[in-house]
Amino acid sequence: MPASDLEQIVNLAKRRGFAYPSAEIYGGFRSSYDYGPLGSLMLRNVKDAWVRAMVQQRDDVVLIDASIISPPAIWEASGHLANFTDPLVDCTKCKQRFREDQLDDPTLCPNCGSRDSFTASRAFNLMFKTQAGVVEGAGTDVYLRPETAQGMFINFMNVLQTTRKKPPFGIAQVGKSFRNEITPGNFIFRTREFEQMEMEFFVPPADGQQWYEYWCNARLEWYVNLGMPREMLRLRPHDPDELAHYSVGTSDVEFLFPWGWGELEGIAQRTDYDLKQHAEHSGQKLDYFDQATNERYVPFVIEPAAGANRTMAAFMLAAYDEDVINGEPRTVLRLHQRLAPYKVAVLPLSKKDALTPTAKAIFETLSDRYMVDYDETQAIGRRYRRQDEIGTPLCVTVDFDTLEDKAVTIRERDTTEQVRVPIADLLTELNSRLGF
Repeated sequence: MPASDLEQIVNLAKRRGFAYPSAEIYGGFRSSYDYGPLGSLMLRNVKDAWVRAMVQQRDDVVLIDASIISPPAIWEASGHLANFTDPLVDCTKCKQRFREDQLDDPTLCPNCGSRDSFTASRAFNLMFKTQAGVVEGAGTDVYLRPETAQGMFINFMNVLQTTRKKPPFGIAQVGKSFRNEITPGNFIFRTREFEQMEMEFFVPPADGQQWYEYWCNARLEWYVNLGMPREMLRLRPHDPDELAHYSVGTSDVEFLFPWGWGELEGIAQRTDYDLKQHAEHSGQKLDYFDQATNERYVPFVIEPAAGANRTMAAFMLAAYDEDVINGEPRTVLRLHQRLAPYKVAVLPLSKKDALTPTAKAIFETLSDRYMVDYDETQAIGRRYRRQDEIGTPLCVTVDFDTLEDKAVTIRERDTTEQVRVPIADLLTELNSRLGF
Protein backbone atom coordinates (compact mmCIF):
# COMPACT_ATOMS: atom_id res chain seq x y z
CA MET A 1 0.00 0.00 0.00
CA PRO A 2 2.08 2.96 -1.20
CA ALA A 3 1.53 6.28 0.56
CA SER A 4 -1.66 7.97 -0.56
CA ASP A 5 -0.88 11.28 1.14
CA LEU A 6 2.36 13.24 0.94
CA GLU A 7 2.00 14.14 4.61
CA GLN A 8 2.58 10.49 5.53
CA ILE A 9 6.10 10.76 4.16
CA VAL A 10 6.70 14.32 5.36
CA ASN A 11 5.80 13.33 8.92
CA LEU A 12 7.89 10.15 8.76
CA ALA A 13 10.84 12.07 7.33
CA LYS A 14 10.81 14.62 10.16
CA ARG A 15 10.07 12.12 12.94
CA ARG A 16 12.76 9.62 11.98
CA GLY A 17 15.45 11.93 10.63
CA PHE A 18 15.22 11.68 6.86
CA ALA A 19 14.76 15.40 6.16
CA TYR A 20 14.24 18.57 8.20
CA PRO A 21 13.07 22.01 7.05
CA SER A 22 16.24 24.05 6.58
CA ALA A 23 16.96 26.81 9.13
CA GLU A 24 13.94 25.68 11.15
CA ILE A 25 15.04 27.42 14.36
CA TYR A 26 14.97 30.71 12.41
CA GLY A 27 11.51 30.13 11.00
CA GLY A 28 12.63 28.02 8.04
CA PHE A 29 13.79 28.84 4.54
CA ARG A 30 11.18 28.08 1.93
CA SER A 31 11.65 24.91 -0.11
CA SER A 32 15.01 24.08 1.41
CA TYR A 33 15.69 20.91 3.37
CA ASP A 34 18.51 19.50 5.42
CA TYR A 35 18.98 15.74 5.17
CA GLY A 36 19.22 14.05 8.54
CA PRO A 37 21.10 10.90 9.62
CA LEU A 38 18.79 8.59 7.67
CA GLY A 39 18.05 10.87 4.73
CA SER A 40 21.70 11.58 4.02
CA LEU A 41 22.37 7.84 3.92
CA MET A 42 19.41 7.07 1.70
CA LEU A 43 20.18 9.93 -0.70
CA ARG A 44 23.73 8.64 -1.00
CA ASN A 45 22.39 5.14 -1.64
CA VAL A 46 20.16 6.43 -4.46
CA LYS A 47 23.15 8.12 -6.08
CA ASP A 48 25.38 5.07 -5.54
CA ALA A 49 22.74 2.82 -7.14
CA TRP A 50 22.66 5.15 -10.15
CA VAL A 51 26.47 5.18 -10.48
CA ARG A 52 26.53 1.41 -10.10
CA ALA A 53 24.09 0.92 -12.98
CA MET A 54 25.35 3.72 -15.23
CA VAL A 55 29.12 3.52 -14.70
CA GLN A 56 30.30 0.56 -12.62
CA GLN A 57 28.42 -2.11 -14.57
CA ARG A 58 29.28 -0.66 -18.01
CA ASP A 59 32.53 -0.34 -19.93
CA ASP A 60 31.34 2.57 -22.08
CA VAL A 61 30.59 5.25 -19.44
CA VAL A 62 33.02 7.20 -17.23
CA LEU A 63 32.40 9.48 -14.25
CA ILE A 64 33.53 13.09 -13.76
CA ASP A 65 32.88 15.85 -11.21
CA ALA A 66 32.86 19.29 -12.80
CA SER A 67 32.85 22.70 -11.14
CA ILE A 68 29.62 24.14 -9.73
CA ILE A 69 30.58 27.78 -10.41
CA SER A 70 31.13 28.70 -14.05
CA PRO A 71 31.60 31.79 -16.24
CA PRO A 72 28.81 33.39 -18.32
CA ALA A 73 30.40 32.22 -21.59
CA ILE A 74 29.31 28.64 -20.90
CA TRP A 75 25.69 29.66 -20.32
CA GLU A 76 25.65 31.98 -23.30
CA ALA A 77 26.81 29.12 -25.53
CA SER A 78 24.33 26.66 -24.04
CA GLY A 79 21.41 29.04 -24.51
CA HIS A 80 20.60 29.34 -20.82
CA LEU A 81 21.11 33.10 -20.66
CA ALA A 82 18.58 33.59 -23.43
CA ASN A 83 16.18 30.68 -22.94
CA PHE A 84 16.28 29.50 -19.32
CA THR A 85 13.40 31.67 -18.21
CA ASP A 86 9.89 31.48 -16.76
CA PRO A 87 7.06 33.89 -17.67
CA LEU A 88 6.10 35.65 -14.42
CA VAL A 89 3.13 37.81 -13.44
CA ASP A 90 2.39 39.65 -10.19
CA CYS A 91 -1.02 40.20 -8.64
CA THR A 92 -1.42 43.91 -7.94
CA LYS A 93 -3.92 43.16 -5.15
CA CYS A 94 -2.19 40.53 -2.96
CA LYS A 95 1.37 41.06 -4.32
CA GLN A 96 1.88 37.32 -4.94
CA ARG A 97 3.97 36.16 -7.91
CA PHE A 98 3.02 33.30 -10.23
CA ARG A 99 4.25 31.50 -13.33
CA GLU A 100 1.86 32.54 -16.06
CA ASP A 101 2.08 29.17 -17.80
CA GLN A 102 0.90 27.37 -14.65
CA LEU A 103 -2.25 29.42 -14.02
CA ASP A 104 -5.53 27.58 -14.65
CA ASP A 105 -7.13 30.91 -15.52
CA PRO A 106 -4.66 33.61 -16.70
CA THR A 107 -7.07 36.33 -15.55
CA LEU A 108 -7.83 34.98 -12.04
CA CYS A 109 -5.46 35.19 -9.06
CA PRO A 110 -5.51 31.80 -7.28
CA ASN A 111 -4.42 33.43 -4.01
CA CYS A 112 -6.89 36.29 -3.48
CA GLY A 113 -9.49 35.64 -6.19
CA SER A 114 -9.02 39.00 -7.90
CA ARG A 115 -9.70 39.10 -11.60
CA ASP A 116 -7.70 41.04 -14.20
CA SER A 117 -5.24 42.12 -11.53
CA PHE A 118 -2.06 40.66 -13.03
CA THR A 119 0.82 42.72 -14.32
CA ALA A 120 2.20 42.15 -17.81
CA SER A 121 4.22 38.95 -18.14
CA ARG A 122 7.97 39.25 -17.64
CA ALA A 123 10.77 36.80 -18.38
CA PHE A 124 12.65 35.67 -15.25
CA ASN A 125 15.97 33.85 -15.60
CA LEU A 126 16.19 30.86 -13.28
CA MET A 127 19.95 30.89 -12.74
CA PHE A 128 21.59 32.07 -9.54
CA LYS A 129 24.10 34.81 -10.28
CA THR A 130 26.99 35.77 -8.01
CA GLN A 131 30.45 37.30 -8.26
CA ALA A 132 33.94 35.85 -8.07
CA GLY A 133 36.47 38.24 -6.58
CA VAL A 134 37.69 39.59 -3.25
CA VAL A 135 36.48 43.18 -3.69
CA GLU A 136 32.75 43.64 -3.33
CA GLY A 137 31.19 45.09 -6.47
CA ALA A 138 34.36 44.64 -8.52
CA GLY A 139 34.27 40.90 -9.14
CA THR A 140 33.49 38.88 -12.23
CA ASP A 141 29.92 37.72 -12.83
CA VAL A 142 29.57 33.93 -12.49
CA TYR A 143 26.66 31.53 -12.16
CA LEU A 144 25.79 28.55 -10.03
CA ARG A 145 25.09 25.81 -12.53
CA PRO A 146 21.39 25.07 -13.17
CA GLU A 147 22.31 21.61 -14.50
CA THR A 148 25.34 19.35 -14.55
CA ALA A 149 25.22 18.73 -18.31
CA GLN A 150 27.43 21.57 -19.52
CA GLY A 151 30.39 20.40 -17.45
CA MET A 152 30.33 17.17 -19.42
CA PHE A 153 30.09 18.89 -22.81
CA ILE A 154 33.01 21.23 -22.18
CA ASN A 155 35.12 18.26 -20.98
CA PHE A 156 34.25 16.12 -24.01
CA MET A 157 37.73 16.36 -25.57
CA ASN A 158 39.50 15.95 -22.21
CA VAL A 159 37.67 12.70 -21.55
CA LEU A 160 38.07 11.53 -25.13
CA GLN A 161 41.84 12.00 -24.99
CA THR A 162 42.51 10.71 -21.48
CA THR A 163 40.29 7.62 -21.53
CA ARG A 164 40.71 6.64 -25.20
CA LYS A 165 36.96 6.02 -25.40
CA LYS A 166 35.21 6.35 -28.72
CA PRO A 167 31.53 6.78 -29.65
CA PRO A 168 29.29 5.34 -28.46
CA PHE A 169 30.43 6.29 -24.96
CA GLY A 170 29.08 8.31 -22.08
CA ILE A 171 30.20 10.84 -19.48
CA ALA A 172 28.25 10.70 -16.23
CA GLN A 173 28.07 13.09 -13.31
CA VAL A 174 26.27 13.38 -9.99
CA GLY A 175 26.17 16.71 -8.23
CA LYS A 176 24.43 19.82 -7.00
CA SER A 177 22.48 22.16 -9.26
CA PHE A 178 20.65 25.38 -8.43
CA ARG A 179 17.52 26.91 -9.94
CA ASN A 180 15.76 30.00 -8.68
CA GLU A 181 12.35 28.38 -8.97
CA ILE A 182 9.38 30.65 -8.38
CA THR A 183 6.96 27.85 -7.49
CA PRO A 184 8.97 25.22 -5.59
CA GLY A 185 7.11 22.83 -3.34
CA ASN A 186 5.81 19.31 -2.64
CA PHE A 187 8.44 18.48 -0.04
CA ILE A 188 11.80 17.59 -1.66
CA PHE A 189 10.24 17.13 -5.11
CA ARG A 190 11.02 20.67 -6.27
CA THR A 191 13.60 22.77 -4.44
CA ARG A 192 16.01 25.51 -5.41
CA GLU A 193 19.06 23.46 -4.42
CA PHE A 194 19.04 19.85 -5.56
CA GLU A 195 21.19 17.01 -6.83
CA GLN A 196 21.15 15.64 -10.35
CA MET A 197 22.25 12.33 -11.83
CA GLU A 198 23.00 13.00 -15.50
CA MET A 199 24.79 11.24 -18.31
CA GLU A 200 25.70 12.48 -21.79
CA PHE A 201 25.98 9.56 -24.20
CA PHE A 202 27.87 10.47 -27.39
CA VAL A 203 26.96 8.46 -30.49
CA PRO A 204 27.44 8.56 -34.27
CA PRO A 205 24.67 10.76 -35.73
CA ALA A 206 23.10 7.87 -37.65
CA ASP A 207 22.66 5.93 -34.38
CA GLY A 208 20.92 8.69 -32.44
CA GLN A 209 17.37 7.34 -32.57
CA GLN A 210 18.44 3.79 -31.77
CA TRP A 211 20.30 4.86 -28.64
CA TYR A 212 17.51 7.24 -27.61
CA GLU A 213 15.06 4.31 -27.56
CA TYR A 214 17.59 2.14 -25.74
CA TRP A 215 18.10 4.65 -22.92
CA CYS A 216 14.38 5.34 -22.55
CA ASN A 217 13.76 1.66 -21.83
CA ALA A 218 16.90 1.15 -19.74
CA ARG A 219 16.14 4.06 -17.45
CA LEU A 220 12.54 2.99 -16.88
CA GLU A 221 13.72 -0.49 -15.89
CA TRP A 222 16.21 0.94 -13.38
CA TYR A 223 13.36 2.16 -11.17
CA VAL A 224 11.52 -1.15 -11.48
CA ASN A 225 14.63 -3.14 -10.60
CA LEU A 226 14.98 -1.11 -7.40
CA GLY A 227 11.50 -2.03 -6.24
CA MET A 228 9.25 0.67 -7.65
CA PRO A 229 5.89 -0.81 -8.77
CA ARG A 230 5.62 -0.77 -12.55
CA GLU A 231 2.03 0.49 -12.35
CA MET A 232 3.29 3.63 -10.62
CA LEU A 233 5.60 4.44 -13.54
CA ARG A 234 5.11 5.51 -17.11
CA LEU A 235 7.24 6.73 -20.02
CA ARG A 236 5.66 9.83 -21.54
CA PRO A 237 6.98 11.25 -24.83
CA HIS A 238 6.92 15.04 -25.05
CA ASP A 239 4.58 16.73 -27.49
CA PRO A 240 6.33 18.88 -30.14
CA ASP A 241 5.42 22.11 -28.34
CA GLU A 242 7.04 20.82 -25.12
CA LEU A 243 10.46 20.13 -26.58
CA ALA A 244 13.42 22.21 -25.47
CA HIS A 245 15.23 24.22 -28.11
CA TYR A 246 18.02 21.61 -28.33
CA SER A 247 15.84 18.48 -28.45
CA VAL A 248 14.33 16.52 -31.35
CA GLY A 249 12.83 14.00 -28.95
CA THR A 250 12.35 13.79 -25.19
CA SER A 251 10.54 11.31 -22.96
CA ASP A 252 9.95 11.58 -19.22
CA VAL A 253 9.95 8.73 -16.74
CA GLU A 254 7.01 9.78 -14.58
CA PHE A 255 5.91 8.56 -11.15
CA LEU A 256 2.38 8.57 -9.79
CA PHE A 257 2.76 10.93 -6.84
CA PRO A 258 -0.18 11.60 -4.48
CA TRP A 259 -0.82 14.82 -6.44
CA GLY A 260 -0.63 13.11 -9.84
CA TRP A 261 1.98 12.14 -12.40
CA GLY A 262 5.31 13.93 -11.97
CA GLU A 263 8.67 13.73 -13.71
CA LEU A 264 11.48 11.67 -12.21
CA GLU A 265 13.80 11.74 -15.19
CA GLY A 266 13.99 13.10 -18.70
CA ILE A 267 15.70 11.31 -21.59
CA ALA A 268 16.51 13.77 -24.39
CA GLN A 269 17.85 13.39 -27.90
CA ARG A 270 19.96 16.57 -27.96
CA THR A 271 21.52 15.97 -31.43
CA ASP A 272 24.87 17.77 -31.90
CA TYR A 273 23.54 21.09 -30.61
CA ASP A 274 25.65 21.37 -27.46
CA LEU A 275 29.03 20.38 -28.86
CA LYS A 276 28.56 22.68 -31.87
CA GLN A 277 27.53 25.59 -29.67
CA HIS A 278 30.54 25.25 -27.40
CA ALA A 279 32.86 24.73 -30.37
CA GLU A 280 31.55 27.93 -31.99
CA HIS A 281 31.77 30.04 -28.83
CA SER A 282 35.11 28.70 -27.59
CA GLY A 283 36.88 28.38 -30.93
CA GLN A 284 37.91 24.81 -30.03
CA LYS A 285 37.19 21.67 -32.03
CA LEU A 286 34.72 19.34 -30.33
CA ASP A 287 34.39 16.47 -32.77
CA TYR A 288 35.58 12.92 -33.32
CA PHE A 289 37.66 11.35 -36.07
CA ASP A 290 36.75 7.73 -36.77
CA GLN A 291 39.89 6.07 -38.14
CA ALA A 292 37.98 2.96 -39.19
CA THR A 293 35.74 4.93 -41.58
CA ASN A 294 38.06 7.87 -42.17
CA GLU A 295 35.17 10.13 -41.13
CA ARG A 296 35.12 13.20 -38.88
CA TYR A 297 31.83 14.11 -37.22
CA VAL A 298 30.26 15.89 -34.26
CA PRO A 299 28.54 13.21 -32.16
CA PHE A 300 24.87 13.29 -31.31
CA VAL A 301 24.05 13.17 -27.60
CA ILE A 302 21.44 11.18 -25.68
CA GLU A 303 20.92 12.58 -22.18
CA PRO A 304 19.22 10.71 -19.33
CA ALA A 305 18.87 13.28 -16.52
CA ALA A 306 17.31 12.40 -13.16
CA GLY A 307 16.78 14.28 -9.92
CA ALA A 308 18.25 12.41 -6.95
CA ASN A 309 16.11 14.16 -4.34
CA ARG A 310 12.76 13.62 -6.02
CA THR A 311 13.79 10.05 -6.84
CA MET A 312 14.43 9.46 -3.13
CA ALA A 313 10.98 10.89 -2.33
CA ALA A 314 9.37 8.61 -4.92
CA PHE A 315 11.10 5.51 -3.54
CA MET A 316 9.87 6.41 -0.06
CA LEU A 317 6.30 6.95 -1.28
CA ALA A 318 6.32 3.66 -3.18
CA ALA A 319 7.83 1.72 -0.26
CA TYR A 320 5.50 3.09 2.43
CA ASP A 321 3.12 0.52 3.86
CA GLU A 322 0.87 -0.02 6.85
CA ASP A 323 -0.10 -3.48 8.04
CA VAL A 324 -0.99 -5.40 11.20
CA ILE A 325 1.42 -7.80 12.92
CA ASN A 326 0.15 -9.91 15.83
CA GLY A 327 -2.81 -7.61 16.22
CA GLU A 328 -0.72 -4.43 16.29
CA PRO A 329 -0.60 -1.82 13.51
CA ARG A 330 2.79 -1.31 11.89
CA THR A 331 4.30 1.26 9.54
CA VAL A 332 7.01 -0.18 7.31
CA LEU A 333 9.19 1.15 4.50
CA ARG A 334 9.68 -1.77 2.12
CA LEU A 335 12.78 -0.23 0.56
CA HIS A 336 15.05 -2.18 -1.75
CA GLN A 337 18.07 -3.30 0.24
CA ARG A 338 20.41 -1.11 -1.82
CA LEU A 339 18.42 1.99 -0.91
CA ALA A 340 17.77 1.34 2.80
CA PRO A 341 19.76 3.71 5.05
CA TYR A 342 20.83 0.81 7.28
CA LYS A 343 21.18 -2.69 5.89
CA VAL A 344 21.29 -4.38 9.30
CA ALA A 345 20.46 -3.44 12.88
CA VAL A 346 22.22 -5.15 15.79
CA LEU A 347 19.88 -5.40 18.77
CA PRO A 348 21.04 -6.86 22.10
CA LEU A 349 17.97 -8.18 23.88
CA SER A 350 18.99 -6.42 27.07
CA LYS A 351 21.32 -3.61 28.11
CA LYS A 352 22.90 -5.94 30.63
CA ASP A 353 26.68 -6.00 30.44
CA ALA A 354 26.77 -9.72 29.67
CA LEU A 355 25.39 -9.17 26.14
CA THR A 356 27.21 -5.95 25.27
CA PRO A 357 30.68 -7.33 24.36
CA THR A 358 29.19 -9.92 21.99
CA ALA A 359 26.76 -7.45 20.42
CA LYS A 360 29.48 -4.83 19.95
CA ALA A 361 31.82 -7.39 18.40
CA ILE A 362 29.10 -8.38 15.91
CA PHE A 363 28.48 -4.70 15.13
CA GLU A 364 32.16 -4.10 14.44
CA THR A 365 32.36 -7.11 12.15
CA LEU A 366 29.24 -6.20 10.17
CA SER A 367 29.94 -2.46 9.96
CA ASP A 368 33.11 -3.23 8.05
CA ARG A 369 30.82 -4.49 5.27
CA TYR A 370 27.50 -2.62 5.69
CA MET A 371 25.98 0.51 7.18
CA VAL A 372 24.74 -0.92 10.51
CA ASP A 373 22.59 0.52 13.29
CA TYR A 374 23.09 -0.42 16.94
CA ASP A 375 20.12 -0.02 19.28
CA GLU A 376 19.74 -1.22 22.87
CA THR A 377 16.97 1.07 24.11
CA GLN A 378 13.33 0.10 24.83
CA ALA A 379 11.66 -3.28 24.51
CA ILE A 380 12.74 -5.47 21.59
CA GLY A 381 9.29 -5.24 19.95
CA ARG A 382 9.49 -1.45 19.82
CA ARG A 383 12.96 -1.61 18.39
CA TYR A 384 11.75 -3.94 15.63
CA ARG A 385 8.96 -1.47 14.80
CA ARG A 386 11.42 1.39 14.66
CA GLN A 387 13.69 -0.47 12.25
CA ASP A 388 10.67 -1.45 10.12
CA GLU A 389 9.62 2.17 9.87
CA ILE A 390 13.01 3.34 8.62
CA GLY A 391 13.31 0.48 6.13
CA THR A 392 16.07 -1.67 7.68
CA PRO A 393 15.85 -5.04 5.85
CA LEU A 394 17.32 -7.25 8.59
CA CYS A 395 17.73 -7.21 12.36
CA VAL A 396 20.24 -9.33 14.28
CA THR A 397 19.16 -10.01 17.86
CA VAL A 398 21.70 -11.02 20.49
CA ASP A 399 20.01 -12.77 23.46
CA PHE A 400 21.13 -14.67 26.53
CA ASP A 401 21.11 -17.98 24.62
CA THR A 402 23.78 -16.45 22.39
CA LEU A 403 26.25 -16.75 25.25
CA GLU A 404 25.70 -20.51 25.28
CA ASP A 405 24.99 -21.55 21.67
CA LYS A 406 27.06 -18.84 19.91
CA ALA A 407 24.10 -18.10 17.62
CA VAL A 408 21.89 -15.06 16.95
CA THR A 409 18.41 -14.47 15.53
CA ILE A 410 17.94 -12.83 12.14
CA ARG A 411 14.57 -11.10 11.69
CA GLU A 412 13.34 -10.16 8.20
CA ARG A 413 11.57 -6.83 7.81
CA ASP A 414 8.86 -7.62 5.25
CA THR A 415 7.71 -11.00 6.57
CA THR A 416 8.88 -10.62 10.22
CA GLU A 417 10.14 -14.22 9.97
CA GLN A 418 12.99 -15.17 12.31
CA VAL A 419 15.74 -17.74 11.96
CA ARG A 420 18.57 -18.80 14.25
CA VAL A 421 22.06 -18.60 12.72
CA PRO A 422 25.51 -19.39 14.17
CA ILE A 423 27.63 -16.26 14.59
CA ALA A 424 30.34 -17.94 12.53
CA ASP A 425 27.92 -18.10 9.55
CA LEU A 426 26.28 -14.70 10.11
CA LEU A 427 28.13 -12.69 7.48
CA THR A 428 27.57 -15.34 4.81
CA GLU A 429 23.85 -15.51 5.66
CA LEU A 430 23.44 -11.74 5.55
CA ASN A 431 25.28 -11.50 2.23
CA SER A 432 22.92 -14.08 0.79
CA ARG A 433 19.79 -12.35 2.08
CA LEU A 434 20.89 -8.87 1.02
CA GLY A 435 22.06 -10.01 -2.39
CA PHE A 436 25.49 -8.44 -2.05
